Amino acid sequence: MTSTKRLIDLSHTIEHGLITYKGLPAPVICDFLSREQSKNHYAPGTEFQIGKIEMVANTGTYLDSPFHRFEDGHDLSQLELTSLADLDGVVVRHDHKEGREIGPSVFADLDVKGSAVLVNTGWDTHWRTDRYFEGHPFLTKEAAESLAGQGAALVGIDSYNIDDTADLSRPVHSILLRAGIPIVEHMCNLHQLPPAGSKFFAAPVKVKGLGTFPVRAFAIVQG
Repeated sequence: MTSTKRLIDLSHTIEHGLITYKGLPAPVICDFLSREQSKNHYAPGTEFQIGKIEMVANTGTYLDSPFHRFEDGHDLSQLELTSLADLDGVVVRHDHKEGREIGPSVFADLDVKGSAVLVNTGWDTHWRTDRYFEGHPFLTKEAAESLAGQGAALVGIDSYNIDDTADLSRPVHSILLRAGIPIVEHMCNLHQLPPAGSKFFAAPVKVKGLGTFPVRAFAIVQG
């Protein structure tokens, strides 16, 4: 039997006016050179559009590198592709209706070494609603310590923040990023992935001096 391959998009669409994180400005997307204006530069019938976007780095589905949290950490340009692409995906299910905290027991029986650990909470169903910003599920400090200790390559979540935003020390960001483990937040469609057997990709633009940037996160699923 021939095996089929599916690509699963795990990213939200960035569009003009999108609010990703409460208190941060929405992106402004517009023409730098419109098609109408371009007619003055090219042969008759030839038109181009050059777009312009103004946004904070924490927009849409984005990846945090260690530099986001630590001045001496690797920025986006220093991340190895092996930490961002062609990673074995390990998907963990946690129904957000069962509580906000996601502790280490959820990961206890899993082999996560070298893998992208993707936490499916279902919170992405609230995307682009006021509900999304309040009461989101998050990992505990102990869960982050467990994942770092087991050698996870990357950790992602389909929630507003991988940390409890009421905890201003941000322990999960601090533990994972200090260990050199990138974080992907505001994911979606994780329910479409199997618990194991997928390949995960989330490579941001290679920018020096920046710690966070949107990604087109996706997974390859066989069968």
